[in-house]
Amino acid sequence: MEEIQTSEARESAVSPDFVRAEGAAGDLRLHRFSSRIFRNTRFLRVWLPPGYDDPENADRRYPVLYLNDGQNLFESATSFTGVEWGADETADRLIRERVIPPLLIVGVDNAGKERLREYMPHRSLQPVILRVQGTRYPNFLIREVMPFVSRNYRVAEGPQNTGLGGSSLGALIALYTASVQPGLIGRLLLESPSLWASNRQAIKDSRHVSRWPERVYLGTGTAELGRSDRDQSVVDDVRELAGIFRRAGLDDRRLKLVVEEGAPHHESAWARRFPEALTFLFGESAAS
Repeated sequence: MEEIQTSEARESAVSPDFVRAEGAAGDLRLHRFSSRIFRNTRFLRVWLPPGYDDPENADRRYPVLYLNDGQNLFESATSFTGVEWGADETADRLIRERVIPPLLIVGVDNAGKERLREYMPHRSLQPVILRVQGTRYPNFLIREVMPFVSRNYRVAEGPQNTGLGGSSLGALIALYTASVQPGLIGRLLLESPSLWASNRQAIKDSRHVSRWPERVYLGTGTAELGRSDRDQSVVDDVRELAGIFRRAGLDDRRLKLVVEEGAPHHESAWARRFPEALTFLFGESAAS
């Protein structure tokens, strides 16, 4: 609860239902969100595209991209590394340049000390995480988060209008969700996924998935962990996952693999690649 209290102190209340973040590019609304599935409370950070509230757009519905670790997306002050993705600035620019259509970005905050448990669907011995809760995450997203957003915002339906993503363990749980809920997510963003977790169980499980999202952006760096042997292992795992996607039918139109030379496991790298990811997932060539 400490992070929520700190954030609230910096926001100016505009209604009983949400507060509007100061300093964000565009309209960023913070909703305090209670989950029955996880039995805790966090923020949902809903970024609205330019023109969302204009009268001429009153009947328009918008694609939506859900991203994990919402604290890291829009404001450096709430990011646990002090560096943000700049998701609001990037989306605002690409929309105004008509590179991508207007869309909503929903940052789903992690649960702080429970982050590891919520983002890991399988038990792990390194680190030792035995009482994991990640298998609950798909229901949390589908039964709680998505209905809340749909009730409060004009969201377009269907997988072609629904994206999910994250970085590190946030990418791992996004991959898991897409694999166990085929047909729900049409755009999948995986940045530096923690494929090493639980003895590479995500890779093993992915081999048996026959239906993946229509578009997948998969990114990593060659200096993720700062040690050559471990860095190479990370790249090898990502390339193996890309091979699994390709064998399942994802060609170059549906899958974009980016291995950035020298890039670390850090928000700065994910921010740098975010414009390319958004363009690939939601740009004109992705329309269907």
